Amino acid sequence: MDSLSQIALGAAVTVAVMRRRTAVWKAAAWGAVAGTLPDLDVLVDHGDPILDMVLHRAESHALGWLTLFSLPFAAAVARLQGDGAQWRSWWLALWLALVTHPLLDAMTVYGTQLLLPYTNQAYGVGSVFIIDPLYTLPLLVGTGWALARRGSVAGLRANAVGMALSTAYLGWGVAAQQHVQTVAAAALAQQGVQADRVMVTPTAFNTVLWRVLVVSGDHFHEGFYSLLDAPGPLRFDRFERGTVWEKPLQNHVLTQHIRRFSDGFYKLHVQGDTVQVADLRMGQEPFYTFNFTVAAVDAAGTVQPLNQSTAVGTRPDVGPALRWLWLRLQGHPLPPPR
Repeated sequence: MDSLSQIALGAAVTVAVMRRRTAVWKAAAWGAVAGTLPDLDVLVDHGDPILDMVLHRAESHALGWLTLFSLPFAAAVARLQGDGAQWRSWWLALWLALVTHPLLDAMTVYGTQLLLPYTNQAYGVGSVFIIDPLYTLPLLVGTGWALARRGSVAGLRANAVGMALSTAYLGWGVAAQQHVQTVAAAALAQQGVQADRVMVTPTAFNTVLWRVLVVSGDHFHEGFYSLLDAPGPLRFDRFERGTVWEKPLQNHVLTQHIRRFSDGFYKLHVQGDTVQVADLRMGQEPFYTFNFTVAAVDAAGTVQPLNQSTAVGTRPDVGPALRWLWLRLQGHPLPPPR
């Protein structure tokens, strides 16, 4: 999730655990720090844009490593606060603030390597967008109320209510995702599409309009379904996956990273005199956040893999994209911007 959501979650969790054991602003401040720390891995340069992508949400988001880190971190905070008698409470609060960060990240589609060093499998439920105000606002309001009331019973209750509402919203997202998966499966069966992989994830800032991505052999299919849609078939657009470029890049390490990390939801495509690989999970055709140049190609079609990738992610024009999103969310059968 975005940094503001993680700060809000860390602050809310720490306030909930510490209650009146310390000043509420101290609990919120240290919780916000703990909620931010795992994402500092973005400051590490791994020497290649693809490596920077696949190694984000790695060791710093592993539940085991965060648990070990929480012990000296809590001891240092208790010492700084002159509050050694509350060390166990600080440890529980800060441990929860740390581990809820990757657990929340795992609800997005990006993928979080929770179980390092035992496996580098990236887990991603994909039931909430990386930025969703309806998740974040209850946390901000609840913690803000607790701060304004200086830890009164009413303030702490408001903080708890904010956490309950944000957690319930995550549960709603999972339920809505399951419903859309059922709709998508029926539509694919009706249309005779043999799916190798199916992904259902919300579009930006909401859990009403969902994107359905289907990998099927040499092609992928993309459709959109709003919970407000009128009854009718789910429409898919069909695109090439660029599998003709697979063979010359099958042993290319950087491309292999994308194949693994994207769980097979990727495409290869030519742009000018280059071959590019895109992670299909984050974006929508033809705009993808994580798109990389991985090879050069000449007029004869000869592919030369590159030792260094280049990030060439693309985004649609914000105004038209938001207008389409708002109208399509309401159930208007509009084609997506291309």
